[in-house]
Amino acid sequence: MAEFTDHLTPDHIAMIERQPMFFVATAAADGRINLSPKGLADTFAVLSPSRVAYLDLAGSGNETHAHLSADGWITLMMCNFQQPALILRIYGRGDVVLPADEKWDELARHFALLPGTRQIFDIVVESVQTSCGWGVPVMSHDKDRDTLVRYHAQQDPDEWVAKYRSRTHSIDGIATRATDRFIAGD
Repeated sequence: MAEFTDHLTPDHIAMIERQPMFFVATAAADGRINLSPKGLADTFAVLSPSRVAYLDLAGSGNETHAHLSADGWITLMMCNFQQPALILRIYGRGDVVLPADEKWDELARHFALLPGTRQIFDIVVESVQTSCGWGVPVMSHDKDRDTLVRYHAQQDPDEWVAKYRSRTHSIDGIATRATDRFIAGD
């Protein structure tokens, strides 16, 4: 049976910290629903029981940014692929924080910046739902893929900024703010 709280509990936070991946869902009033898997170690941070954030690398699109700019709603989902079975959803409102933004330094200190870091999504938790997850398979995590990080590490910083600066709209034409600098990582 589903249970709701208005914040993350210590048990929720412990479950989140064990997960090698999570899912992000957003939508805007006039457009497609975006659902994205996210991985890479240490790209998700619980900042408090009512606030989380995740580090986002440049990829094939920027739908989450566009949707959050349009209406702010976001759902995050973690599935425990080990035991015990559990699904955890975070419903909230998110902000897009680019490297030039005032909140960048405050948020960036929670992450090891990776090559290709584009933005951080800062999310206020409005409610948390857990459910059984009994239909989710038991699976093991072998390793993170390093392809995206390796790809960005090989890029020329000026060319990278020019490439991603030109991507200022979602697939449905919703405007995004382009990043102004290349993050090479630590």
